Amino acid sequence: MTDVEEKAARAKEAARGLAKAPVGVRNKALLNMAAELTAGSGYILEANARDMEAGRAKGLSRALLDRLLLTPERLEEMAGGVKAVAALPDPLGVVDAMWTLPNGLQVGRIRVPLGVIGIVYEARPNVTVDAAALCLKAGSAVILRGGSEACHSNLALAQVLARGVREAGLPEGTVGMIETVDREAVLELIRQRGLVDVVIPRGGPGLIRSVVENATVPVVETGVGNCHVYVDEGADLEQAQNIVINAKCQRPGVCNAMETLLVHRATASSFLPGLLETLRERGVEVRGCPAVQALAPWVVPAGEEDWATEFLDLVLAVKVVEDMDAALEHIYRYGSGHSEAIVTRDWERGRRFLREVDAAAVYVNASTRFTDGHQYGFGAEIGISTQKLHARGPMGLRELTTYKYVVCGDGQVRS
Repeated sequence: MTDVEEKAARAKEAARGLAKAPVGVRNKALLNMAAELTAGSGYILEANARDMEAGRAKGLSRALLDRLLLTPERLEEMAGGVKAVAALPDPLGVVDAMWTLPNGLQVGRIRVPLGVIGIVYEARPNVTVDAAALCLKAGSAVILRGGSEACHSNLALAQVLARGVREAGLPEGTVGMIETVDREAVLELIRQRGLVDVVIPRGGPGLIRSVVENATVPVVETGVGNCHVYVDEGADLEQAQNIVINAKCQRPGVCNAMETLLVHRATASSFLPGLLETLRERGVEVRGCPAVQALAPWVVPAGEEDWATEFLDLVLAVKVVEDMDAALEHIYRYGSGHSEAIVTRDWERGRRFLREVDAAAVYVNASTRFTDGHQYGFGAEIGISTQKLHARGPMGLRELTTYKYVVCGDGQVRS
């Protein structure tokens, strides 16, 4: 067996035991993991420093370096996130529905683990912890395969997490890490039918596309976040500025950050000059249509590709649109189905936006940055799905389970 096959087989066996483990045991493992993250912080930060040095040498962008960086504060946040998962209700055994047929059969639908989950991700060591914690709580074994940029960090994190799992008496293979950075290992993992039950890719469009196109294992697709904010005619301009600044600048390197701002023509001259100067002061490069350039000559001309780009950086495309119809058409053409927002005083127009925009999360008078499992009250999340089957939007514990039907009778036979 190859290393990937061996880890998949070990995870499959571990999943059998994990599915039977009482929630108290699973929670004990999670609390152990949180304690090990704190106890092993020096070891983890030393490994991360090696990755950061290599990343700077390779010329990684500011956004990627920010995602890659671990600090004592971030490690404490990660440990706190694991504790928060332990405190969440057990998703297993929950009865979604129960009914009795005319023949007396009782039919129920209950939540059960997915089994073995493969997670393929890039330079985001926090995913190592989030994925391990969520999958364990949901009763599934996990096989992690992070990007080469975070190889030392991911391995150090996986080692301390596995120690916490072992101390709780859970099976070997509950949390597995593919250590090689060879890309062939990803192809091998996503083709382990019969051993791996589902694969979740987290990263850029290239990674997601590669997994979707090459996997023979079912895939839950977490999508690109080309998110828009549309400032409507007559919007509260102070509110609109606060939302725009937050959606773009609060953390630009994440998938729920705004990438394109659309402004109604009637609002543009009173709203954009001051906003654009504020964005400029915050280091945002603005790429605008001719109407935007007329209001601020320093704005870079926007090309067709800018409307379709997830920048993940302090770069923003800005367009003045004729009306709400034009804004909806732009979102329909360029949006990725992630998160879209309108700022408006007119509730009927807000309701129309909610009704007509096809995305995993649609907002009225709020920042797109709220598309997050923590913010929605799910606890941690495994990712944000932009597809429509099985899961959509932030994926918490419930989305990491499936269901089975249980049928109880008293000797009934079918005629």
